[in-house]
Amino acid sequence: MKPGQEADFEAAFGEAKAIIASMKGFNGLELQRCVENRSRYLLLVRWATLEDHTVGFRGSPEYLRWKALLHHFYDPFPTVEHYEGVHVA
Repeated sequence: MKPGQEADFEAAFGEAKAIIASMKGFNGLELQRCVENRSRYLLLVRWATLEDHTVGFRGSPEYLRWKALLHHFYDPFPTVEHYEGVHVA
């Protein structure tokens, strides 16, 4: 995140959240701000399937609006990784 733009990012994210929440397979998200570095955020999005994110969301017209709202705040561009739950006894 570009330092000094946190408030603008959070405002834009409020609008962007409605976009992603409307997508097929969206099961919720968490946006957390780092305590030690106030310009760093962690976004965890829960999808029903990997393809709901990689094909459905990323291939949609709505993603273009998401990009327009948020991508100019990133410095550097965030790493996107996919995780699955681990069930332990």
